[in-house]
Amino acid sequence: MPSIDVPLFDLPAEPAAPARTAPAVVDRPGPQPALFETAEVLLSPLPTWAGRLAVFDLETTGIDVETSRVVTANVSRLDAAGAVVRRRDWLADPGVEIPVQATAVHGVATARARAEGRPAAEVVGEVVAELRAALEDGYAIVVYNAPYDFTLLAREAVRHGVEPLVEPGPVIDPLVIDKQVDRYRKGKRTLEATAEVYGVELTAAHDAGADAIAAGRVAQALGLRHGAVLPDSAAELHDAQAAWHEAQCADFEDYMRRVRDPGFTARRGWPEVPAGSGARSAS
Repeated sequence: MPSIDVPLFDLPAEPAAPARTAPAVVDRPGPQPALFETAEVLLSPLPTWAGRLAVFDLETTGIDVETSRVVTANVSRLDAAGAVVRRRDWLADPGVEIPVQATAVHGVATARARAEGRPAAEVVGEVVAELRAALEDGYAIVVYNAPYDFTLLAREAVRHGVEPLVEPGPVIDPLVIDKQVDRYRKGKRTLEATAEVYGVELTAAHDAGADAIAAGRVAQALGLRHGAVLPDSAAELHDAQAAWHEAQCADFEDYMRRVRDPGFTARRGWPEVPAGSGARSAS
């Protein structure tokens, strides 16, 4: 999933939450290796929204949501300790050449996708169905940089005749939350960098499953560290993130117009961008 670093702005700081330290829970679901072993997190009470999370990630042929195709996907479910209780992975034949730049990121070349991947229409249909089932089962869905993955999935659904998810929710985007609660932190805001900040080990970045599960654990770590200043319910947090994302886009758009491109327009809409919107996400 692409993640674009944005400049920091002088915005009011949030009050610090009371905290204590404790070791993170080690996850060993079946034969899967744990993604983190001894990371420490700062604890406040775990928010209600963090107790049952579905996680979702795509690896794709590019970064343009209008033209890129799904190559790999993961939808998993986590319990309150971050343990994986359900996991589904997909490899698709996208029906187009996978650019070498994309292969360099996620490791899947065109030849492998054609030989081992399933038809894209089947994969997209199953991913949408799995996400819809998770929402119906009462799970919030964690996606790092949600506008990208949900918008691309929606475009793929329309492309392959699958009924898309429309305004899915509740959605939890650790990128949006992290930029809201830790506005002055310098450095990158990629999933890898943010996972390191919150003590979540990510050993196979740009593997859809590893990224999705790590994003879910980052969301839980955010809840533990900043729960005092975050809404407790998933629905309230979803609505708050929509407002935060809009403000973050407005700030980024203002910066880009001042220093680089007077006509720059940041993509609005969270977590799903309306069809026909042409600018790439500022997240």
